[in-house]
Amino acid sequence: MDTRAMDFPDTIFALSSGGLPAGIAVVRMSGPHVRKALCSIAGGVPPARTARYATLSNPADGSPIDRGLVLYFPGPHSVTGEDCGEFHLHGGRAVVAALLAALAGLPNFRMAEAGEFSRRAFLNGKMDLTAVEGLADLIASETEAQRRLAVGNASGRLRDLYMGWRDRITAMRARIEADLDFSDQEDVPEADPLLAAKIAALRGEIDAHVGLFRNSELIRDGFRVVILGAPNAGKSSLLNTLAMRDAAIVSDQPGTTRDLIEVSLDIGGDKVVVTDTAGVRAADNQIEAIGIGRAIETAAGADLIVHLIDMSAPEEVAVPPGPAALRVGSKCDIGRSGGLPRVDVAVSVVTGEGLNELVDLLSRGVAESVGKTSEPLPFRERHVQSLRLCRDHLTAGRDAPPELQAEELRLASRNLGEIVGDLGTEELLGEIFSRFCIGK
Repeated sequence: MDTRAMDFPDTIFALSSGGLPAGIAVVRMSGPHVRKALCSIAGGVPPARTARYATLSNPADGSPIDRGLVLYFPGPHSVTGEDCGEFHLHGGRAVVAALLAALAGLPNFRMAEAGEFSRRAFLNGKMDLTAVEGLADLIASETEAQRRLAVGNASGRLRDLYMGWRDRITAMRARIEADLDFSDQEDVPEADPLLAAKIAALRGEIDAHVGLFRNSELIRDGFRVVILGAPNAGKSSLLNTLAMRDAAIVSDQPGTTRDLIEVSLDIGGDKVVVTDTAGVRAADNQIEAIGIGRAIETAAGADLIVHLIDMSAPEEVAVPPGPAALRVGSKCDIGRSGGLPRVDVAVSVVTGEGLNELVDLLSRGVAESVGKTSEPLPFRERHVQSLRLCRDHLTAGRDAPPELQAEELRLASRNLGEIVGDLGTEELLGEIFSRFCIGK
């Protein structure tokens, strides 16, 4: 990737810290006129990468804005590859508004668009697209598992993997093309007898890697748990207890829950999405029947079904085949007699009995599904699409004549380059960077 800084005529700025008011606010700048802003507002340029305490003033009339820290990061050794600067000031709304207005009044300064700092870093060779996307996931991470995945992706592990594969493809292609172009030269080696085996080995590595995409989906989007059971089995009460808030209406009247109610939980550092559903029974009306249909359909697509059975009045429902199912007995604090259904765990939302055991079972189910691989994971659908195209080109070139084989290898190499951003379109870049917040 080209690491030479591109020339952008304007300097961008934005509030890069959290929402206001706050104890401290950080306003970032990037572009060719950063030094001018530091001189105009802070009275001078501090030594590189050294914080200096200064009075910040409005260049228009010299009126003070605040006192704070000023930093300067000269390009190309900065996060964007350009000259960068930061103002660290008090996080009052009026204070920050005054500084942003002062910057906007300087020639060739404008507010940054969403993701524009990261986009400049990418265009200047400071980050590849997998690192950019990993950074976006890191900012959006809610659980420890999401954080670990995002940190690994932002560190460049995927780029190293994909570029290593591309280097191997380039070496294969070079051997073929050398044989085609210089077959009459004595120092050109003969065709590689192990080429087919090398292509097959690479295809196997790509297939295994693509197979890990489901793991990253579970980490990022969440392990989906659906609570399914008869009316009044205690589904909504269990959801509220797990969420530690009133997410669903609880009533003794059957059919209270008719729509899907979904909450996201952090269980053992993993994201778990739990869905409450309508009680399954012969519906009295069309609206309830629609809710029951959605309940069964959602359960069929879950990663785990919690089949909830009222221990005080046992009534089981038909569980869709496919997903793993956990039989959970509810209302175990209520007196009961006679034969009881077999359950994996019995719980009471009143006394708390069995709830820790249930959470442990959910956590175990997530761990078994997600796995604990240390391998870098593909974490975007576009990665998987390009990897599959790469694999297809490798397959097409396996038994082709040398000329076509070289071309298929070139296309396979191109697909890998598209993932990290060596090749791409403006539409793709726009889609990726538009997901960032302003100031990043």
